[in-house]
Amino acid sequence: MSSNYTPYHYYSKQDKPIPQEQPDSVPDKRKGRKKQYIAVIVILLFIIGASFAAIFYGAGGELYPKDDRVAVIYVQGTMLSGSVPGGFGYVTSEEISDYIQDAVEDDSVQAIVLRINSPGGSPAAAEEIVTEIKKAQKEGIPIVVSMGDVAASAAYYISAPTDMIYANPSTMTGSIGVIWTFQNMSGFYEEEGVEFHIAKSGEFKDMGGSWRGLSDDEKEYADTVIIEVYNNFVDEVAIGRNMSRSDVKDLADGRIYTGTKAKSLGLVDNFGNMYDAIEKAGELGGIEGEPTVIYMNRPTFSRLLFGSETDSSQTVKQFAAYFEDNPFGKITA
Repeated sequence: MSSNYTPYHYYSKQDKPIPQEQPDSVPDKRKGRKKQYIAVIVILLFIIGASFAAIFYGAGGELYPKDDRVAVIYVQGTMLSGSVPGGFGYVTSEEISDYIQDAVEDDSVQAIVLRINSPGGSPAAAEEIVTEIKKAQKEGIPIVVSMGDVAASAAYYISAPTDMIYANPSTMTGSIGVIWTFQNMSGFYEEEGVEFHIAKSGEFKDMGGSWRGLSDDEKEYADTVIIEVYNNFVDEVAIGRNMSRSDVKDLADGRIYTGTKAKSLGLVDNFGNMYDAIEKAGELGGIEGEPTVIYMNRPTFSRLLFGSETDSSQTVKQFAAYFEDNPFGKITA
């Protein structure tokens, strides 16, 4: 007897397959990776292109620049010696000296423009930059200064020996003088109950310590040091500006002058912007026609894109602490 009986197979719950809905299409992982690779390549090409553009622009827009270039070097921020990242409120003598040397060694550069926006800083840093300025001049490279908002104190120190100084009528400049500041926090320490024991090898070894004020002998010595540095400053201005020492001292009482007043006093030569200074530098360098400009230390494209101003500023403050937080006081010009 035949039967249409169809046997059923029974599965336990553990063995029974659970049907799953199938997606309409299965994504191809290889396609996803391919898109990632393409994105990375595009970014790399963008960075390479941007870097090439920066180099091309820095060369004055020519792959093979002519021998008629003027190098522009920016001096922006408080001037220091030492190794401090530039561009965030400080500029170091090492950095500026390196750029001056690079410009002098470049046979296509016929003149240099220093574009200055600085309130001053360390007299030692100014002296180091002045040394490189004079070396460049000995090599036949004229140097012209273009003053922006402010070019005072140590910033004027480095301007004095150059071949020509341009300023704006409202530029703040001058401030020929030196100051040495000390911090006396003894009153605060007494109030807080903080005591110090100072073991020292000589009378002046702890001069400038914030735990006490200066003695009369220390004040007299500080004045002596300041006058010595001040005289160096006055001498540099007198020689650089072709003025008598007494004439310089008459106006070197530390005061700020506007560009208009500075011109009448003989501290600057002409009014004009950076492009007027570039044109004059080209003329002094023997360049006929409009010079090609190379910017030695203009902010880089990569820094603008990827730099972190907050983190970098904090790092720079740590680098500059040796100057800003000097336990022996801070001499500035």
